[in-house]
Amino acid sequence: MYAVFETGGKQYRASAGELVTVERLQTEAGKPVTFDRVLLVNNDGQVTVGAPLVDGTTVVADVVEHKRGPKLVAFKMKRRKGHRRKVGHRQDLTVVKVKEISSGTKAAKPKAAKKAKAKEEAAPAEGKE
Repeated sequence: MYAVFETGGKQYRASAGELVTVERLQTEAGKPVTFDRVLLVNNDGQVTVGAPLVDGTTVVADVVEHKRGPKLVAFKMKRRKGHRRKVGHRQDLTVVKVKEISSGTKAAKPKAAKKAKAKEEAAPAEGKE
């Protein structure tokens, strides 16, 4: 079972027991954190896609540590002028360990099944010609 959740403006795929590096959270290390913006859940092949969120589904995790990402260097230079500017940036990150994915009872969208059914009906008509 895995889920796709959103935090810090980015989307992450996570399963129970995985370590996930997300944008910096204001939660202390060792404390639990709950992500309620779940976009997709795959439960043993049964995929539930939210519109835009899956109702009643949360991802519960523990904060392992806070760290900083690798340094990204931005270097600007103007030719023939001796003008150089070097700026470094390190993003603040949080490592979380996913404890569980509590899934809601909402079923997958039936609209996707209707589209597939329409394609199946069209396929035999082409074969008969």
